[in-house]
Amino acid sequence: MRILILLIAIGAGWWAIENRRRKRHPVSPGLQNQITLPHVQEFELHHNALSLCSMKTRVCLAELQIPYESHHVDLIETGCYENIRAPFLAVNPAGTVPVLVHHGHPVYESHEQIRYAAQHAPAGAPKLVPDDATQRAEMEKWIDLSSLTVDPLEHGDASAGNAVPALTVPLFATMIEKIASWKILEGLLFHFDKQRPVIFLVLKARGIEKLGSITPAVKILARGRRQLATHMDTLEAQLEKSGGPWILGEAFTLADVSWLVIFERFRQADCLHVFTGGELRPRCSAYWEALRKRPSYQTAILDQSHPFIDYGTRRLQEAKAADPILREVLEGPAPTGAAA
Repeated sequence: MRILILLIAIGAGWWAIENRRRKRHPVSPGLQNQITLPHVQEFELHHNALSLCSMKTRVCLAELQIPYESHHVDLIETGCYENIRAPFLAVNPAGTVPVLVHHGHPVYESHEQIRYAAQHAPAGAPKLVPDDATQRAEMEKWIDLSSLTVDPLEHGDASAGNAVPALTVPLFATMIEKIASWKILEGLLFHFDKQRPVIFLVLKARGIEKLGSITPAVKILARGRRQLATHMDTLEAQLEKSGGPWILGEAFTLADVSWLVIFERFRQADCLHVFTGGELRPRCSAYWEALRKRPSYQTAILDQSHPFIDYGTRRLQEAKAADPILREVLEGPAPTGAAA
């Protein structure tokens, strides 16, 4: 009994010390001139292969031809909770990726990072922001319509960036097969949102085949599909209005950088056909094909993928092929006009 009490006391003491080392607090979006971080290059990027926002900033830097020092930060989905450990919290006390660093000063939030990068691109870099004020305002609107904000699952109607995490749940359910349960427990001890590691443990315990039996997950998926269908209808109408190939017409802008990663998440989560299949939204389908041909898609997305993502996508495809009921749970009824 004494040994047990001693072990509990030691464990509690370790947790208290470690918890103090992992102090976390919210940060303001944008450039933080008052903070100077160690750096070796003008631009540096702390990012994650799966993170939607990280992909956005990488695509932007690739489009602007800005070289940067890369620091990959693991999230639990790609291996461990590196983002809630003391070294990374010194870079971003909020524990989120990506963090763009310029001359040692961090820039927080991806929608601010792409705007900042466009303003500080080297001479001769492609222009991703229109000169015309009306066009700039339109671009900003479409950036906002694709951005991920606080509590995304509660505000999916506000933007596609908020709605798309719902459809990432099945991908998490397959990727998490590669992660040991004891690694997820670190999140229960130290993650600011205890609900996330609990969800991951449930997904790991139940597996993708039983996702349909988790009622809250099914409701989240259905709501996310409805919200994204509305956002995609809006995009389809805009592409028709602009004449394409891009959101504002002939000019490729930060708006397209932002929407590229929404389509990429559809691909990773094996649900592109749900939103662009057949003649459902032909302009969105053509838009995605044009986005995939950008050199930035290869260098910032495909070349920086993670084996767990590739595994998760394949596993999802196999599970749906083996179980039509699961397919309908994950994708909903086949949309009118979609390919069979």
